[in-house]
Amino acid sequence: MRIAAGQFVSVPGDIEANVRSMTALVERAGEQDVRFVAFCELSVNGYLLDPVAAGPDAWLTEDDPRLAPLRDACRQTSTAALIGCAAATSAGRPAITALVIGPDGGLLARYDKTHLYGRELEIFEPGTTDGRFTLDGVRFAVAVCYDNRFPEVAERAKADDCAVYVASSVLDTENDSFEKVLPVRARDNGLHVLLANQIGGGDAGECSGDSGVWGPDGTLLASAGRTPGLVVRDLPTV
Repeated sequence: MRIAAGQFVSVPGDIEANVRSMTALVERAGEQDVRFVAFCELSVNGYLLDPVAAGPDAWLTEDDPRLAPLRDACRQTSTAALIGCAAATSAGRPAITALVIGPDGGLLARYDKTHLYGRELEIFEPGTTDGRFTLDGVRFAVAVCYDNRFPEVAERAKADDCAVYVASSVLDTENDSFEKVLPVRARDNGLHVLLANQIGGGDAGECSGDSGVWGPDGTLLASAGRTPGLVVRDLPTV
């Protein structure tokens, strides 16, 4: 299976612009026969919390019409895509959500971030279940940013026979997750770890991308560097 992470310059608060950027990257991924592409935490909204806190206009639903271009791109390329957004919940507050759009354009999975950080605790509703989906017989685990700081999240993924651990994140240039968290989760649990990170500014500080793939031994196998685009990797052992 060929997997990828897409990174782009997020426009905080501009849902249409961010959806356009992701749609273009899904189309590029499809040209490279990528079967699954991941994007960063709150990739639809950009990591700027005031517009999300202001009200439900910034919150998406699972069948939100604003995601139609992405659904169409997934369907046309037979590529699944994980996107990050503020999504409505029954609790009256949004969740920090990863929506997985399947290669048929339908919803394959939804995961709501369970470990909230800082001001997120004031705005968002935490999730209560682990993120999982299966594509082409491969079991994926989904985690969002601060989730990755908790070793038990990856441990449960291993116990649940997951092969790929997707870390949809917003990591600034000073964050130590690139060296001290993500390769450790890979090595300790024998998982491929796929990081999708943001490029651009926002409430989390300046992010420079470096989306990448770590192998089950913790070795960095591929990186997107610090420019917009894709990091693509074949998983020959999956």
